[in-house]
Amino acid sequence: MSPSPSWWRPRKVERPVAALKRVIQSEGARRFACWLGAVYIRLVGATSRWRVVRGEIPGAHWDAGKPFILAFWHGRLLMMPYFWNRKQTIHMLASQHRDGRLISDTVAHFGIQSVAGSSTKGGAQAVRAIVKHLKSGECTGITPDGPRGPRMRASEGIVAVARLSGAPIIPAAYSVNRGRNLKSWDRFLLAWPFARGVCVWGEPITVPRDADPAALEAARQQVETAINAVTAEADSLVSRPAVVPADAEGISA
Repeated sequence: MSPSPSWWRPRKVERPVAALKRVIQSEGARRFACWLGAVYIRLVGATSRWRVVRGEIPGAHWDAGKPFILAFWHGRLLMMPYFWNRKQTIHMLASQHRDGRLISDTVAHFGIQSVAGSSTKGGAQAVRAIVKHLKSGECTGITPDGPRGPRMRASEGIVAVARLSGAPIIPAAYSVNRGRNLKSWDRFLLAWPFARGVCVWGEPITVPRDADPAALEAARQQVETAINAVTAEADSLVSRPAVVPADAEGISA
């Protein structure tokens, strides 16, 4: 049997996510996508019933003008801008990758500034910048498992920033009863409108300026445990199944 003519062969259908990424490479489409993302965050925030647990912890720092490092997992990024005090300046550490730029441009609609770079990969300049912001009295935000994981495992960069700046790390997480965990590496939680949600804050973690490598590793583990704890607490409060962290080698458990 002779091969089918080229016009008869079915065309390969591009996956929606791949198609979206290709489209938003254009400047105009990217700006629109980020604006739409910010509108969606506000929609979810306005239509849902929220509870804040231990909100007095960041509140005390905000009232006293004391900077801190906001720490949460990459998969819980969506609604965190909604819970930030808009009167307080914060600089989010975001990767220079396309996804990082999308995040930066989206949170900018909430008055959140960004520092391009990574706390571990070629990010010496970014680390210096966020340490400078902290020492000047401005908060910073870091997702210590970003930009590529392993999921819910903290890198050493966040404790290095805390040691250099003297600012405490405050863990936080949000969760909702209506939403979906995507099949991405971070199990990104996409909240839906008209949900019942919660934002949980944890106790501050300080890293001594004279911490040796062993003390830094202990602090890293403490930060990781603390963020996982508030994340699990948030999920439990809205009856959402917990997300399992990846193991230390980056293989999903």
